[in-house]
Amino acid sequence: MRSHALTKIVIVGGGSAGWIAAAPLARMLCRPGQPDHCEVTLVESAEIGTVGVGEATLPTIQFYNQLLGIDEADFVRQTQASYKLGIEFRDWGRLGHRFFHGFGGFGPGIHNRPLWAYWLRLREQDPTLPDYEEWSTATMMARGLRFMPPRRGEASPASAFDYAYHFDAALYGGYLRDYALRHGAQRVEGTIVRVETSEQNGFVTAVHLRDGRRIEGDFFIDCSGFRALLIDGAMHSPYEDWSHWLPCDRALAVPCARTEPMTPFTSSTARGAGWQWRIPLQHRTGNGLVYCSAHLDDEAANELLLANLDGPALAEPRPQRFVTGRRKRAWVRNVVAIGLSSGFLEPLESTSIQLIMDGVSRLTALLPDRDVAPALADEFNRQMAYRYESVRDFIILHYKLSERSDSEFWRQCAAMRIPDGLAHQIQLFRDTGRVAILEPEGFGESSWVSLLLGLGVVPLRLDPYVDLVDPRVVRRHLHGVHDAIKRTVQAMPTHSEFLARMSGGG
Repeated sequence: MRSHALTKIVIVGGGSAGWIAAAPLARMLCRPGQPDHCEVTLVESAEIGTVGVGEATLPTIQFYNQLLGIDEADFVRQTQASYKLGIEFRDWGRLGHRFFHGFGGFGPGIHNRPLWAYWLRLREQDPTLPDYEEWSTATMMARGLRFMPPRRGEASPASAFDYAYHFDAALYGGYLRDYALRHGAQRVEGTIVRVETSEQNGFVTAVHLRDGRRIEGDFFIDCSGFRALLIDGAMHSPYEDWSHWLPCDRALAVPCARTEPMTPFTSSTARGAGWQWRIPLQHRTGNGLVYCSAHLDDEAANELLLANLDGPALAEPRPQRFVTGRRKRAWVRNVVAIGLSSGFLEPLESTSIQLIMDGVSRLTALLPDRDVAPALADEFNRQMAYRYESVRDFIILHYKLSERSDSEFWRQCAAMRIPDGLAHQIQLFRDTGRVAILEPEGFGESSWVSLLLGLGVVPLRLDPYVDLVDPRVVRRHLHGVHDAIKRTVQAMPTHSEFLARMSGGG
């Protein structure tokens, strides 16, 4: 049985994607001297830069770090990380309006119905009721610039939230590189000039470097970014273009000097032809502009970004062109694409790194032997297609529901036809106050509610069960939860204080 096990996996490309893939594979498979040992070799070239625009993450990154046994304090120090409780959206629904997508729910409900539904009921009767976001622990922590980890297993506001990180993507890639090398992975420096394939079955058998070296393998992971050296260049997997739904096709990224206060959240500000991000790190602030070149030229985009920084720019903005979409098949024969080589969705909800980790997680679960059964590739492709489409629809939601009409870009977004599944989700919430979750592993109910309510979708009707509870009971419950969240947040340290503690400064 062991004779068909993989003996050598080759990862083409470094950066975040390559080392995110290499670290768990090295931990699981590199067993020198053992019969089941498999070499994990990563080939990268210093001549080829990495995109590195994704510095914000989702809470699920904690599971990846825990799987590797990474110490959080060491990780925070080494990657200059800060904590993230969610995303603040400015000018998205309409100019001058802001809302927050916090990580976690809106407090305990009543009779298995969500608290936000009872808030909607009371708000109809009492317009002075505080905003629904005040029942989100993560949102109130963000407003108060507070942070401490949730108390897992405790039924209180102190456990009713989650968190992710902001970090320097280059430092994170280096951190995982060191981890992978310690666990037996090998790194080869060189530029690939030719991909060798088998005439018998079309499998990739080796990559050839400019200096004449030949790196052979049983299985290849394409982390070569937008070049898609293997999945496109050798396997010719077609690309599915989604720019008719997500028309932004360019980005600029630039760091600036860190400024206070140290916010525990990502900021996203809508502009006339796209949006701008702000990501606070310990040593600097990451900034970028995602825009549609049909409505904003590159020079104007550069000026717009630099004019809206918190501090002095530390470099010239780095441009990037892209087409939103995905490979129709991310796994073909003995090649699987991970990261930008498999698809690109703009970083509006910080999904770039998470999609890499999703791909790696599914690959490790479906890891083949040297025969590479086609059914494994089919299952991987099915799962990843569903994952990409789910994220795609969540991002489209931000554009479609905007009430802005101050530019042709926003008028175009409001008028566009959207995927049928997303149209159903919006209509169901608008008509009945119910949330349809089409992908259980994707964004949950509280995330959809944050976006739908934040963008101004108020249900015409609510779940009839919500009306069955005595209004006095509902009011007492809402006020009790609200007060408990307020007291809990006030007792927390500030984000800066907690970071100083984690980084050894206090």
